[in-house]
Amino acid sequence: MSNYPLLSLAIWVPIVAGGIVLLTGGDRNAPLARMLALIGAVLGFLVTIPLWTGFDVTHGGMQFVELHGWIPRFNINYHLGVDGISMLFVLLNAFITIIVVAAGWEVIQNKVAQYMAAFLIMSGLMNGIFSSLDGILFYVFFEASLIPLYLIIGVWGGANRVYAAFKFFLYTLFGSLLFLVAQMYLFFQSGGSFSILDWHKLPIELGPQIWIFLAFLIAFAVKVPMWPVHTWLPDAHVEAPTGGSIVLAAIGLKLGAYGFLRFSLPIVPDAAQELAGLVIALSLIAVVYIGFVALVQADMKKLVAYSSIAHMGFVTLGFFMFSPLAIEGALVQMISHGFVSGAMFFCIGVMYDRVHSRQIADYGGVVNTMPKFAALFMLFSMANAGLPATSGFVGEFMVILAAVKFNFWVAFLAATSLILGAAYSLWMYKRVIFGDVANKHVEELSDVNGREFLILAVLALCTLWMGLHPQPFTDVMHASVNDLLRHVAVSKIQ
Repeated sequence: MSNYPLLSLAIWVPIVAGGIVLLTGGDRNAPLARMLALIGAVLGFLVTIPLWTGFDVTHGGMQFVELHGWIPRFNINYHLGVDGISMLFVLLNAFITIIVVAAGWEVIQNKVAQYMAAFLIMSGLMNGIFSSLDGILFYVFFEASLIPLYLIIGVWGGANRVYAAFKFFLYTLFGSLLFLVAQMYLFFQSGGSFSILDWHKLPIELGPQIWIFLAFLIAFAVKVPMWPVHTWLPDAHVEAPTGGSIVLAAIGLKLGAYGFLRFSLPIVPDAAQELAGLVIALSLIAVVYIGFVALVQADMKKLVAYSSIAHMGFVTLGFFMFSPLAIEGALVQMISHGFVSGAMFFCIGVMYDRVHSRQIADYGGVVNTMPKFAALFMLFSMANAGLPATSGFVGEFMVILAAVKFNFWVAFLAATSLILGAAYSLWMYKRVIFGDVANKHVEELSDVNGREFLILAVLALCTLWMGLHPQPFTDVMHASVNDLLRHVAVSKIQ
């Protein structure tokens, strides 16, 4: 265990760096703002590395715990800690922050300091969500992280950006208010404690458990997003700048799924088992129906956005089968989706920066002018479809394997998504990349530059590393997942 406040550093280093970047002011200092943002993002990542190196994989409970009084009158504390589930997301988030700062290096030309600062501040707030062990602290970070993303979509987005930003904000805010009401109930039931770990031990009757579960479900389902509250996501993705899409897909969607594991399963386990069928049904609809929706999209960003919903359907499906294999598979899928969807959105951004169109019909024969890009895009499209040896395969395989034990028809429906995933990913790839040069825009394309190649190469290595050697990831989460399932197995009805 470390004596340093590592989690506080993971939260506040990016936020302070974001503040410093803001101080550079207008666009005449843009080169300085970019440099400081990159330094801030790299420092933010470096302070999270000791979490990985110093983590005790045999211990399922919270590690690197920090506890300070915050609002003593209501027993609200600055209480941080990570287990084998949340620690991986702190690292993923810090890593993705470097990618988005590099992704916006040349593309963003106006309000550069504000753009970079928004990503750094959001990175710190999201680390706060993954490491909070106090309900109100979690809620503050959970809500505050909306603000930078709202600004990123609303200020630097596409033509319809204000509508998309509003829709994103209203959907997620509505869900969060129900979450706050559930927290108030738990506060009074537990005799005045906002500690999430105290809530894990709190006995609750089945009736109230079901209401709390439904409040949590709505709050987290909007974030994941699950069908039918998913409609904000394609709009938000299409309008967001490339960096915004990367963070939203790689980290933003994980917040809701993480909420299920930190709140729904351990706090209301009886209701979770009672209503597991509902969540599994909604997950399967997301996996199958949204897969078909992705198939007919004409806009590349919309296609990848819908594919994200289908991939996240796998995650919620895995959580509610209550087996270590399924939950670990779902967690691997979440981390893999962070690498793969981030890379897919970056690839689309690379083409958009050159042609200023996201329509599949405006491309064709890109391989002739951008061979290096085509090769890397091929890898990510394959990973998106779940090709063995890429990270996209590992999580889906584990969840399907667990589903076969759970119920054959659930597994059968889940497995159709692999076919659909291959269909929409590869059909998009074929139409955009292969064939003869379609028009003069494609003819004039230049291949990826050094910066773009480096970003894609790093993401490619992560995708392959996790696909070929997932064990370091599963070892870290194993004890914590078993710990979680022990909570779920014990009834809280007195």
